[in-house]
Amino acid sequence: MITLEDLRPAEGSTKKSKRFGRGRASGHGKTSCRGANGEGQRAGRSSKRGFEGGQMPSYRQMPKLKGFKLINQIKYAEINVSAIERLSLDEISLESLKEAKKAHPSTQGLRVMGNGEIKRKVTVKATYVTPSAREKIEAAGGKVELV
Repeated sequence: MITLEDLRPAEGSTKKSKRFGRGRASGHGKTSCRGANGEGQRAGRSSKRGFEGGQMPSYRQMPKLKGFKLINQIKYAEINVSAIERLSLDEISLESLKEAKKAHPSTQGLRVMGNGEIKRKVTVKATYVTPSAREKIEAAGGKVELV
């Protein structure tokens, strides 16, 4: 049975601490491992956070970050009802807009906004359609499908 008195640190895991300023025979005498002269030799010296001995600190070498970029953010192509009216497509979808070069190839969704008027019948397949856009498209005899 092991008791608290039997517990010992693992072999080689503990070392005696250096004793500074205890004479030349100790190996850490005279200047107490601080060197002969300079700011580090004086009492009360503590360098500020990030100080690298006069070398340009790494946090100043790095370029400044301007803004930030969200990762895994869905890029939407947005189109207004007035733009749908001007397009000569019967079916408006993200794929058809990419083929017509009206949407960037990297976009992943389509949002239809309600700005403007529409008079012709058109089928819209989009990720999101505003309520006013839906009203205008359906009033013109068109159809809205959410993908």
